[in-house]
Amino acid sequence: MVMLPITRKIVLLAAFVLPIASPNAVFAALPTEINGQALPSLATMLEKITPAVVNIATEGRQPINDSLLNDPFFKRFFGDAPPGERRINGTGSGVIIHAQRGHILTNSHVIENADAIHITLKDGRKYLAEVVGIDPRADLAVLQIPAERLTAMRFGDSDRLRVGDFVVAIGNPYSIGQTVTSGIISALHRNPGISEYENFIQTDAPINLGNSGGPLVNLNGELIGINTAILGDQGGGNLGIGFAVPINTAAGVITQIIQYGSVERGQLGVEVQDIDAEMARTFGMKPNEGAIINQILPGSPAEKAGIEAGDIITRLNSRNVQSAVDVKNIIGDLRVGSEVHMTLLRGGRPRNVTVIIAPSTMERSAIPKHTDNIQNAANNKPFWEKGLR
Repeated sequence: MVMLPITRKIVLLAAFVLPIASPNAVFAALPTEINGQALPSLATMLEKITPAVVNIATEGRQPINDSLLNDPFFKRFFGDAPPGERRINGTGSGVIIHAQRGHILTNSHVIENADAIHITLKDGRKYLAEVVGIDPRADLAVLQIPAERLTAMRFGDSDRLRVGDFVVAIGNPYSIGQTVTSGIISALHRNPGISEYENFIQTDAPINLGNSGGPLVNLNGELIGINTAILGDQGGGNLGIGFAVPINTAAGVITQIIQYGSVERGQLGVEVQDIDAEMARTFGMKPNEGAIINQILPGSPAEKAGIEAGDIITRLNSRNVQSAVDVKNIIGDLRVGSEVHMTLLRGGRPRNVTVIIAPSTMERSAIPKHTDNIQNAANNKPFWEKGLR
């Protein structure tokens, strides 16, 4: 918001120094093709999928520290708020994933503390949304609106992404309206520590405040991720480092929320760590291949299945394991009672084990709050920015 007047000044100065054309001046039209080939454009693809992207505005209340109530700076901006809370307005984005049911996927932090959630479609229609379910641990939520004639976005396969693939981010940055930006996939399997379950796609497609919950799509117009966070500077600006939840990760969450209204995660009962270069040489493996078990929890499904400390997990349910985070994320996608088919290495020999996921007794990890981001910004340090409140 602070930068907006500066931007206007730049635009005005640019307009001022442009030469004034005479009435008889002839301007060359922009070419539509080169050497007989049409210039590439994303317009046709975007015309098909942007109706599936929605703007989200929230109204709610947020608990506050009582010590702030008498702070002159606080009163200047918020007035005499009721004890213990203040009114907040939020903005974000979402994507329609089921046209017939009116289901919308977004980030859970976009609707955090919301009393009312307002959805605006690209064609201008507005609806009040209901929450189907949320999963704060993966920062995802499913909403529902009573609308007809909706356009849903087709899912892609985020497991097949490669660094360098072109991508497009769509959302509602700074509440200015639906905006499209493009870039490439900068990295995969990022775990920057901004939520409990992480396997982020990193992209340099510009993502700003208010883009949270919006889609990251490939050039086929398929949904491959949900834009969730950026690494911002002290002004909250984009630094070309954005993160999106892969759609394959989100798919399991969506299924549980729609079927059960919530996500019920279980546990395998192991503690694992990455295999470093020295371990890899010892075991005759490649680095970033598998995860080694360093502890078995007593009475856990793993112990009952005969799994031992020192075993190396190489596959879970036909998915290759490259790190300890892979184990956590794959198990985290499974509901209590699900079967896990594991491939282990013990003494250099593979063995297959089937384990039933049991209820988890672990406490939920805290999710970084917007107030922490503000404090980091005040200290002139980069910070993870999630949403706009």
